[in-house]
Amino acid sequence: MSWKLSRTVLRGGTGGNAGSLLDQRTARGKQPFYIRRRDGLPMWFAGISDRWEGRGQSLATCAIVTTESNDALRPIHDRMPVILFEDAWDQWLDRAVRDTRQLLDLLRPCPAARIATRAVSTRVNSPKNDDAALIE
Repeated sequence: MSWKLSRTVLRGGTGGNAGSLLDQRTARGKQPFYIRRRDGLPMWFAGISDRWEGRGQSLATCAIVTTESNDALRPIHDRMPVILFEDAWDQWLDRAVRDTRQLLDLLRPCPAARIATRAVSTRVNSPKNDDAALIE
């Protein structure tokens, strides 16, 4: 892990929704799934960020950290974002934490019992569609 990078927490979901979308590839194309926390609260993903400076330009970058899928997501995809629950935020964001073992403990799949998945309409695959029925 590069200590040059800043650790960040990125909110999953869009438009006030407490979940995110993930596609499963099938013989008939992509099947989107709505993924959310069972308690209905927003998902927060572990992320890293950096700012690159050079040639008179600045570029801000970020990435969501992924891990292997848990039992709930394994049928849909082979990896998933690292979902950080509230009790892990301070440790993840603390720049003074330099012990990689402490941080690696956070980079595990979340317990499958804490998230729910549901197949949703393929209408979500088009940016023209933007309504609540997409995740119903």
